[in-house]
Amino acid sequence: LWTFNVVILGLGFLFIFTAFTTCGNVEQTVVKSLENGTFSGSGYHSLGIIYGVFSFSNLLAPTVVAVIGAKMTMFMSGLLYSGYIAVFIIPSSWAFYLTSVLIGVGAAMLWTAQGHFLVENSEASTINRNTGMFWALLQCSMLFGNLYIYFDWNGRTEISGRVKPESVYCLSSCSETILQLLKAKTILLLSPCMAYSGLELSFYSGVYGTCIGATTQFGEAAKGLIGMSGIVVGIGEIVGGGLFGLLCKNNRFRRTSVVFLGMVVHFVAFYLIFLNLPDDAPVVFSTTTQKKPYLTPSVSIALLCSFLLGLGDSCFNTQLYSILGRVYAEQSTPAFAIFKFIQVIPSCQFSDVVSRAEQSWVEMLSCQV
Repeated sequence: LWTFNVVILGLGFLFIFTAFTTCGNVEQTVVKSLENGTFSGSGYHSLGIIYGVFSFSNLLAPTVVAVIGAKMTMFMSGLLYSGYIAVFIIPSSWAFYLTSVLIGVGAAMLWTAQGHFLVENSEASTINRNTGMFWALLQCSMLFGNLYIYFDWNGRTEISGRVKPESVYCLSSCSETILQLLKAKTILLLSPCMAYSGLELSFYSGVYGTCIGATTQFGEAAKGLIGMSGIVVGIGEIVGGGLFGLLCKNNRFRRTSVVFLGMVVHFVAFYLIFLNLPDDAPVVFSTTTQKKPYLTPSVSIALLCSFLLGLGDSCFNTQLYSILGRVYAEQSTPAFAIFKFIQVIPSCQFSDVVSRAEQSWVEMLSCQV
């Protein structure tokens, strides 16, 4: 029964994030291409709002999960995710930013409830297997939505604006549990890794696809490659989830080796991206880049980097989930709330930095004109 519950959990997240992850991957490209005089939103601003609200909402998430239960919390959060996706049917600035706030709240509730539910349906001997199983199902979401993007957008230079698309705890007591865990040695030691996982998440899910789509040297295939990149990231995530979640045994040496592998893989990926893509790719306001990178941009290298980003991300996340589920089996709700709180703060700051860089680019071009 526990395994069945974990599979259902993974399938539920698969359906939600097929829509949301694909949306986050392409939203800045869509926003730049909208032919709508009433819409002036920015995908980077939206991601900044989401992660900002997400970070602080994690402080209240354990209380909500304790009061209404993990299942109801995930159901209500799923509705908020659906509302955010629906905005792109008929885009408007106010709805875009309002739902960004709401989904930030929903994300905190969703991931805290997910962590609690996963631990609740696992034992010390099965937490690694269940984490890998959940992670592999979740990351299949990177395949399906991005397949649509690849086949529908391939060959386009502009994207039309008509895109179809048990116990009740009081607040004070939950906060006091959270505060105690924040001082725990395990949490403090894992904090840098948690923060880094949020930073690289915001890069591969919101920025890297935009960079590929804006690279002049990829020609008419550039927009379609956004979808293909998302698919390859998903393949990397699934491979990592399977290898490191399902096959690795529960011992410290294996965990350390997996995290170290993730660090090396990401180092290689970021260095290749630095060499392969123009440095103005994340911020160009027009549809293509104007600068040349150190290497002649290669689709093969770009997609290899996508795979490495996904593989490295799975290295960090499967081990973080497994460690927290094993060490804090009796305090899973506040532990996962802290994890998400620490994770999304760098994401919020990174989105803000990219947004400011984009604005500076626009102002520089205006001065030149």
